[in-house]
Amino acid sequence: MQTFIIKKSNFFFTIIFFIGFSNLQAQEKKIDHSKIKKDLYQILNDISQYYAYVNDKNIDLNCLLNYYEAQIPKIKTEEETVLFFEYLLDEFYDSHVMLNTNRNSSYRLNSPIYFSLKNGKPIISNIWQSQIEDLEQQLIGTELLKFNGNDINEVIAEFPTHCNDKNDPEVKEWIINKIVAGRYNEPRLLTLKREDKKIIELDLDEIKLKNNTGLLSAKVENGIGIIRLNNSLGNNDLVSEFDAMLDTLLDTKGLILDLRNTVGGGNSYVARGIMGRFVNEKKPYQTHQVFEKYDGSSLVERSWVEYVSPRNKIYQKPVVVLVGRWTGSMGEGMAVGFEGMGRGEIVGSEMQRLAGEMTGTSFKHQTYGYRLSIAKLYHVNGTLREKYIPTNYIAQTTTKKDEVLEKGIELLTTGN
Repeated sequence: MQTFIIKKSNFFFTIIFFIGFSNLQAQEKKIDHSKIKKDLYQILNDISQYYAYVNDKNIDLNCLLNYYEAQIPKIKTEEETVLFFEYLLDEFYDSHVMLNTNRNSSYRLNSPIYFSLKNGKPIISNIWQSQIEDLEQQLIGTELLKFNGNDINEVIAEFPTHCNDKNDPEVKEWIINKIVAGRYNEPRLLTLKREDKKIIELDLDEIKLKNNTGLLSAKVENGIGIIRLNNSLGNNDLVSEFDAMLDTLLDTKGLILDLRNTVGGGNSYVARGIMGRFVNEKKPYQTHQVFEKYDGSSLVERSWVEYVSPRNKIYQKPVVVLVGRWTGSMGEGMAVGFEGMGRGEIVGSEMQRLAGEMTGTSFKHQTYGYRLSIAKLYHVNGTLREKYIPTNYIAQTTTKKDEVLEKGIELLTTGN
């Protein structure tokens, strides 16, 4: 783990007392740059000591210190302060690392369309089909030319990070999808080129997403139970609701668990509660790894295996788990868990690839905090969770039919 030490210089402050209510009010609204600087030191030291991926990201922490410290005198508002720390975390091109607050000019976390780099060009590879109400245009395979009327390469170059390598394919793909996610207070107009060379315009804000009313939904088709989780893995009430629903499906000939709308992640209590309904004995479902170093001592690895224990009536029939680019964090953990326990076939594309086990920390001088990955998480076969590719991989080709669901039903119907 990289050791990063910031030497603080002595600061001398002259406090001037102003008489008059209006001057006092203006003083109260003034941004305290010294406090921002102290919080900058705090977050950089935390990243250096605790961020599990600090050495994998190839980011020069001294570049971050020098660049962001130089920006502090330019900060004039509270919103600019939030963006200052937001951009700092964006340097690590890691969607699991974030502030626990945002402002109107902050970037969203994701969009209903995912771009992959193919031959250096941003191409639509995935669409959130399971959550979109209706999308008439065929967009898979189209190339992104412009964002809000500006050439996409120029927008990438102007993306507000300064210490990562924007030419690195992994970094570039992350930035492209962050750009397309867009700021909350700005439009998201995409200029796209179809494979037949036709140029089309797409307003992402006109795409309608389903309004899910419950924690889950379920149905039975041809004797197969289908349970869809509605981005509810962080709600502890889901365990009892899932129990009640699964109890009505115990006689089905197979079960499909649809995790394609778990974009917000969740917690392991809910995940273990659900997975515990599918095992007859205690089973390992994921491995944790962290490196510890204290007071200049040697670096020591600590790792442990997390288990799922059986609970209530066990569902004994075959299980298929559906995943995609909007399966996030604990949803990803459940997918690799079902496979690791030998209790589910995983069907779909790459997942959201949110890396590691998170912990939250508060700034000393701001009213919000930030989240860092403090441990790496692995499939029990040793694969990093964020590198996992579904065994039954589906490359999306259309939104006219649900190719992932069709493959899941096929597996349960024919066994292959």
